[in-house]
Amino acid sequence: MNIEEYDKLQHHENNNQVAIDFDGVIHESSKGFHDGTVYDPPMEGSVEAIKWFSSQGLDIVLFTAKVKPDRPLVQGKTGEELIWEWLTKYKIDSYIKEITCEKPRAIVYIDDRGYRFTDWTSTLDFFKTKFNF
Repeated sequence: MNIEEYDKLQHHENNNQVAIDFDGVIHESSKGFHDGTVYDPPMEGSVEAIKWFSSQGLDIVLFTAKVKPDRPLVQGKTGEELIWEWLTKYKIDSYIKEITCEKPRAIVYIDDRGYRFTDWTSTLDFFKTKFNF
């Protein structure tokens, strides 16, 4: 891929992708990691939201630590395989472009543990208050 092709791809991904965290945002994940499986139903409204983003012509990329290559197999399957099975079970697999453990290029990141950065003073105040530093 030459620079021009790469630039075009990057522009498309920066402007046409929504990156959504999987556990706690799409998958309810009420027990946390638990046993590594994908055990809960979708979060309320998540299926409709995925379909809406897709209807707007946006590509949806899920990001999750479950697909990190150093994670052990669960029931003989990788985290990515488990997630694709879950997405298929709930009939939303066709709306998902990719699952990754990396931060993808996107117009927005939807994450249950995200913090909206505005400036460093507010950020440090938040950490000092929230986490008692």
